[in-house]
Amino acid sequence: MSAKYATIRAIFELLWLSRLPSLVRALSASRGVIFTLHRVLPDEPADFSPNAILQVRPDYLEYVIERLRDLDLDIVSLDEALERLGAPHPGRRFVVLTLDDAYKDNLEFALPILRRQAAPFTLYVPTAFVDGVGEIWWQAIEDIIARQEAITMNTGGETDYVDTRTTSEKEEAFRALYWQMRRMPETDRLALLHSFAAAYGYDLDGQCRDLIMDWQELRQFAEDPLCTIGAHTVHHYELAKLPVDQARHEMTQSADILLAQFGRRPVHFSYPLGGPLSAGQREFDLARELGFRSAVTTRPGGLYARHAQNPHALPRISLNGYFQSRRYVDVFATGAIFSAIGKLVG
Repeated sequence: MSAKYATIRAIFELLWLSRLPSLVRALSASRGVIFTLHRVLPDEPADFSPNAILQVRPDYLEYVIERLRDLDLDIVSLDEALERLGAPHPGRRFVVLTLDDAYKDNLEFALPILRRQAAPFTLYVPTAFVDGVGEIWWQAIEDIIARQEAITMNTGGETDYVDTRTTSEKEEAFRALYWQMRRMPETDRLALLHSFAAAYGYDLDGQCRDLIMDWQELRQFAEDPLCTIGAHTVHHYELAKLPVDQARHEMTQSADILLAQFGRRPVHFSYPLGGPLSAGQREFDLARELGFRSAVTTRPGGLYARHAQNPHALPRISLNGYFQSRRYVDVFATGAIFSAIGKLVG
C-alpha cells in the first residue's frame, strides 16, 4: 500500500478510536451522503491489483447496509434524497447507494444483497460498455502489465523498456502509464491504448463483454423497483477533455439509448471519473441544460441543504476497496469529515 493510503488508514484509525464520527454526525449540518461503488467480488485481489480500490467484498457491502441502519441512517433513492435536501428543515439523515459502470459482478453478487436488504440504489450505465464495444482501459493496462515481465512505453516520442518482474515494478509502471493516459486528450489516449493492447495481444472488446452486463442482463436491474437507472455517457470519456458539442452528445445520446431500451429517460447522471480533471463548471452547466435532475461527481463530501440549489455537482464518498475494515463504516457515513477533506485537497 502506498504512503498516501497508509496515511489515510492511520487517520481512519484515529477517527474511529476517538469516536469522533458520531459526534460530528450529531453536530454537523450534513443531511446525508452518497456512496460510490463499482465492483462487488468475493475473491481476494492478487498482489498486483491497482484497481482493487474499486472492488469490495459482498459480505462487506451487506455489513455496510446493516451498520448504516444501526446508526439510524435511512437508505433512500436519489429522488428522495433530493426531496430531503430541499426540505425547509432537516429530517432524518440518509445515505444513497450508487454503482458505476454496470459490471457483471454487480448482477451476481450485489443485486441479491440489495434485494435482501430492501436497499434502494442507482446504477449509472455507460451504454457503449453494455453494447460490448467500450474500452475499460484502466483494467486493461493492469491486466497487460500483470502478465508481462517487461513492457514498452512511449514517452515524448521515445520508446522505453520498463521492467515489470516484481510487484513494485508493476505498480510503478501502472502509475506511469495510467497518468500518462489521464493527461492525454481522449483521442490520443484511445490511440495509445489500442496500440498498447495490440502489442500484447489483448482483446479490448472481449474484455468489455466479459466484465460488463449485456442489455438482457441489465434489464434485470432496470426492472427491479429498488433500482434507478442513471446515465453515465456513451463511451465513459472524461467530458472535460472533449469539445463542448461532443461532451453534450455523449450525455444526451446515453440518455436517449437508455430511454429506447427501458422506456424511461434517466434524470440522474454520473460524470465519468468525476474528479476535477474530468468534470468542472462547463459539465455541470451542461447537465443542468440537458434536463438532468441531478449529476454526481467523485469529489468527496457530505450533502447539505445548499445542494438542493446546485444538484449537478453532488459529492460522493467512495466505498474504497483498500479500506474494508468494518470499523471504518462509521467514518464513511460521516459526510462532514469528507467535506473537510475535500476542502483540504481541492
